[in-house]
Amino acid sequence: MAWNEPGGNRNDNDPWGTGGGRRGNDQGPPDLDEALKKGLDKLNRMLGGKGGNSGNAGGSGSSAGGFGAILALAAILVAGYVIYQSFYTVDEQERAVVLRFGEYNRTENPGLRFKVPLIDTVNKVRVTSIRTAESSGQMLTQDENLVTVDLQVQYRVGDAQAYVLNVRDSNQALAFATDSALRHEVGSSSLDDVLTEGRAELAVRVEQRLQSFLKEYGTGLEIVRVNVESTQPPAAVQDAFREVQRAREDEQRLKEEAETYRNKIVPEARGQAQRMIEEANAYKEEAIERARGETSRFNQLLAVYENAPVVTRERMYIQTLEQVLGNSSKIFVDTESSGNMMYLPLDRLMQGTLPSSGSRTSTGSGQQVDIQNLTDQVLQELRTRQDTNSRRSR
Repeated sequence: MAWNEPGGNRNDNDPWGTGGGRRGNDQGPPDLDEALKKGLDKLNRMLGGKGGNSGNAGGSGSSAGGFGAILALAAILVAGYVIYQSFYTVDEQERAVVLRFGEYNRTENPGLRFKVPLIDTVNKVRVTSIRTAESSGQMLTQDENLVTVDLQVQYRVGDAQAYVLNVRDSNQALAFATDSALRHEVGSSSLDDVLTEGRAELAVRVEQRLQSFLKEYGTGLEIVRVNVESTQPPAAVQDAFREVQRAREDEQRLKEEAETYRNKIVPEARGQAQRMIEEANAYKEEAIERARGETSRFNQLLAVYENAPVVTRERMYIQTLEQVLGNSSKIFVDTESSGNMMYLPLDRLMQGTLPSSGSRTSTGSGQQVDIQNLTDQVLQELRTRQDTNSRRSR
């Protein structure tokens, strides 16, 4: 199929209508060979070569110049690639281990670094990120019981050189070391310790042993923390173990309640004991001081008694009666005038109320006596007795 364009006829042998290599009126896309040839000529002139325009000699010179230009371009590209490959960047979270001909050369810190292309090999290792590995397995305890332990290990790269050169697969080495440390510690513990309060201590022991294993292997890994996620007995006996666990929890709860009660009662008892001791000491001091006072008073009274024995004896008798009768709420008075015993309910008289049957003093004839008259009579009787005793003493 052919179609006509301005400036020339187009046929199947000349699809662009250039008329055998020439474009008519600069219409249509440029010839690729011609454009490439012009670019090579310009590059050749830039590099100091000679460009050719016509003839065989010119064509040979153009071909030679084009080949030289290609070589120069290739050299420039190779040089740029070499320069690009000579520099690399180490991130803040990384360390770069440089190998020269496969042998350890140096460890680079963060920043822009240089290496020899095709000779140095750079291995970048993240040393700040925390990694996690999990382990789970069924193992025997010291008392020959089976237990399933789920473990989580958090670690990071501490030595980049050892991590790159000493261990082919760090994850596999860590898994083997974790399994070995865990089985060793569980095998030296009883089932009760693994299932109950000894689980936290188990994690600490596994962490210490695992770190020692990794150090001996030279893996360059550092253990951050080991967590024992769960410890369970085999599925066939889990119900029985749950019952035992509940019984232990009840035991622990009762112990805590007893401890709480003890902490409450013991301080109260100590306080009461201290109070009783203080009261006893106070009573002791009071009794001693009272005895000293009584002794001093008795010595003074002795001197008075030696001067007037009768009067002193009577006075002591009256004072003693006052003390004795002062502690009684009832008084019986023997009056010589009537020959009858009088009863004074002082406790009820002080309250201001008199009972129906015994609120008034009465004589043997059943006569009612006024309280004021009775009081005066009692006082008169006492004065009379004192006067009589005074005359007798003279």
